[in-house]
Amino acid sequence: SIAGELTSERRESLHEAVRDVLEKVDRGMSTYRDDSDLMRLNSTPAGDWVDLPEGVIEVLQTADDLSERTGGAFDVTIGGLVNLWSFGPEARPTEVPSDATIAARLEQVGHDNLEIDPDANRARRVTDLFVDLSAIAKGEAVDRVSALLGERGLEDHLVNIGGDLLASGRKARNTPWRIGIEVPRDGPQNPRHILPLEDMALATSGDYRNYFEVDGKRYSHTIDPRNGRPVTHSLASVSVFHPSNRRADALATAFMVMGVGETLDYARTHDVAVLVIEHRDDRFQTRISPALEKMLSEEDLAALNTD
Repeated sequence: SIAGELTSERRESLHEAVRDVLEKVDRGMSTYRDDSDLMRLNSTPAGDWVDLPEGVIEVLQTADDLSERTGGAFDVTIGGLVNLWSFGPEARPTEVPSDATIAARLEQVGHDNLEIDPDANRARRVTDLFVDLSAIAKGEAVDRVSALLGERGLEDHLVNIGGDLLASGRKARNTPWRIGIEVPRDGPQNPRHILPLEDMALATSGDYRNYFEVDGKRYSHTIDPRNGRPVTHSLASVSVFHPSNRRADALATAFMVMGVGETLDYARTHDVAVLVIEHRDDRFQTRISPALEKMLSEEDLAALNTD
């Protein structure tokens, strides 16, 4: 969305430029096309260096930094574990992997097993791991589209790619962009919270509806890279406010792994603006971090109803 009117000619030019940006991200970081730069990295023998575009290297560096900061809760080398649990695009899990199989796959996983050489724009896999950037690439695309609009002189805009948002400037004079945060429940979706978003990105991850069952036991689709198993906590969704959607996207994924307590502890320690929705006793409870509390007006805080 862009504040103000555009001529049809300028709008078409923007559409074409945005398509080019999204195609570049897809060509660099998709796991769904064999010719992407990321899949070249994944298909090259372990130990061999692979030349990569600067943009892909920068995303890999951000991922590595956040893996370090989150103690491994965020890890783009988790692809092999995700595949082990049959969470591919068409897969339907039918059985739980054995402890031995999980342990063997865990030995390959880990951000330390992916070496990045930013000076030469190259990277290599030390083990036969599978790098999956799906938890950060969408945020990168949002940042790039926003940067493009800014370069075109359109400072007042809201970029939305699959629920990842970045608001720049204002929707209208003295009126900030406002966004809705939903509870991930079955049936029609209605915003639980509506909050202002100004010169800030927002990424939300939710897993409450995303699960499978084996022998009557429910398993989340969120895998903890630290133990190779689905998470079992009560966090239904987490929303991260950050100037960079690339980082917000990755942190939201990490927080879905961490759970409520660990997420709020991290948010306090690292001054991250976070809103979590927890499923407790057949109801949802909202909690926010101190950094988000500082960002919001008294009116918005009162409307949150975090009890």
